[in-house]
Amino acid sequence: MTGRADTTGAATPVLVAATGEVLDLDVARWHAEVDDVEAGLLGGLPDPVLDVGCGPGRIVAALAGAGRLARGVDPNPAAVALAARRRAPVLRRSVFAPLPGERRWGTVLLLDGNVGIGGDPAALLARARQLLRPGGQVLAELTPPGSPTGALTVRVESPAGVGPWFRWARVGAGAFAAVAARAGLAAPAVEEVGGRWFGRAVRP
Repeated sequence: MTGRADTTGAATPVLVAATGEVLDLDVARWHAEVDDVEAGLLGGLPDPVLDVGCGPGRIVAALAGAGRLARGVDPNPAAVALAARRRAPVLRRSVFAPLPGERRWGTVLLLDGNVGIGGDPAALLARARQLLRPGGQVLAELTPPGSPTGALTVRVESPAGVGPWFRWARVGAGAFAAVAARAGLAAPAVEEVGGRWFGRAVRP
């Protein structure tokens, strides 16, 4: 078992790849309030917003609190329970299962590395395309330019235990346009905001 110490000295979970590579998880950010970078991005997105892999629901709670139409989806029961405490509208469901509002969403969010869900980013973006209305957009958080892009087999390790292996993926900023094109999305664009990288693409 492993973990990385946070600013308090407590060990936090990490993703460990089958190759031995260790990927940090920003658990503190997932549980925090929406920061200035995220607030700025969210302000320009068309409603309604679907947050895929929403975790504890901080993004959905912020949008709903501002009177905007938003929903989160996450298959993890613990995450959905935390979101419910925030009164965030969240479904316990996989993004690949039938979802309400298919082909009517204005935005699909894939923040905090969630573009890696399922280990096949092109398939995930293609699913996002199915969920969007024409002209709707995907906003995905990426790794910086020059970072590797591709599938990984990973598991979560922490002082509390070791989870099962599952498929994950990373998409570097330089690879986003090609991945979006394979998914049938148009007008891909990449931007750096506050030291984080984001890709946008539109359903034609």
